[in-house]
Amino acid sequence: MRLILFGPPGAGKGTQASLLKERKNLAHISTGEIIRAAMKSESPLGDEARSFVTAGKLVPDTLVRKLAEDAIARHDNDDFILDGYPRTLQQAEWLDEYLADNLVRLTAVVSLKVEDFIIIDRLSKRRVNKETGENYHLDFKPPPVDVPSKLIMQRRDDLPEAIQTRLKEYRDVTLPLEEYFKSSGRLIEVDGVGSMEAVYERIVAGVAAREVA
Repeated sequence: MRLILFGPPGAGKGTQASLLKERKNLAHISTGEIIRAAMKSESPLGDEARSFVTAGKLVPDTLVRKLAEDAIARHDNDDFILDGYPRTLQQAEWLDEYLADNLVRLTAVVSLKVEDFIIIDRLSKRRVNKETGENYHLDFKPPPVDVPSKLIMQRRDDLPEAIQTRLKEYRDVTLPLEEYFKSSGRLIEVDGVGSMEAVYERIVAGVAAREVA
């Protein structure tokens, strides 16, 4: 099973990627983790990525492509899930070219569908412990009463105005990928609303149906 998982911010990609990794024994290839790991390494690609991040700039597409392809190559005989890549149409075309050249077959592309008002509610209620990095949610996983309130913070990215900006960027840049993958019959649209178990079962059922088809 080789999957791409994408959806708007707050759709639950990280949660589902973790479940798929654990239960289906998939290598989890996350763009964010790839970049962070590269920056900690002494590799030329890591040094290049660090130079952009340190300067407060986005890591360019060409470098993200190299890092992603390097990560996929390390798992060329493994089942994997790609999380956070591709983000743009150009990256999707690059990825298809790389997979074809290396005889790697993509099983499916899973798009988690969640309406904007639910996303805003989910993200605006997220909190984080600034010392431990542990995440909370005011409704589903509130901060423990023994944790001082001064340690609980809301990320700037989770403020309502920032969420709207992130959603617009997703619609403008990443959403066109749906049509790209749909045109080749690889797209599976999954309702991302409900318990993490319910969403997970929908993903597994959708992938299984495509494998049989």
